[in-house]
Amino acid sequence: MRLTRPMLALAGAAVLALTGCGSDGDGDAAVPETATGGLEHLAAEAKCAPDMQTDADTIRQALCEKGGERYVLATFATDRGQREWINTAKDHGGYYLVGRKWVAVGHRDVVADLRGRLGGTLEQGTRHDGGGHAPGHGGHGGHGG
Repeated sequence: MRLTRPMLALAGAAVLALTGCGSDGDGDAAVPETATGGLEHLAAEAKCAPDMQTDADTIRQALCEKGGERYVLATFATDRGQREWINTAKDHGGYYLVGRKWVAVGHRDVVADLRGRLGGTLEQGTRHDGGGHAPGHGGHGGHGG
């Protein structure tokens, strides 16, 4: 199965709405083995009550909140689908915590903290506009509906 362009656009819009400038966080201390499992299991490990946004065969995506900041937690049916989603989303900036068939996306400090619970690899997106947006204020058009 492939992620469709509308699904990728919707995921990209969610990333834009939730990422921006983050503070410097220390995410290198005591990184556990990378977590595995479904979205609910990963959310429990992250101490998140997931607010499901997408529940499809290829991707399951939820919003989580930590200390007033929100982040996206997503699981994927395939490694390829995950990498395609990440590659598209990274064009919009942000910080990504990547495990096998899952990703968490949010501000740098939030993602660094999650790494202490879920393990994973940190990746940083590219930013083309030179600035960030506050959570919930993506500033870009193309809202799905």
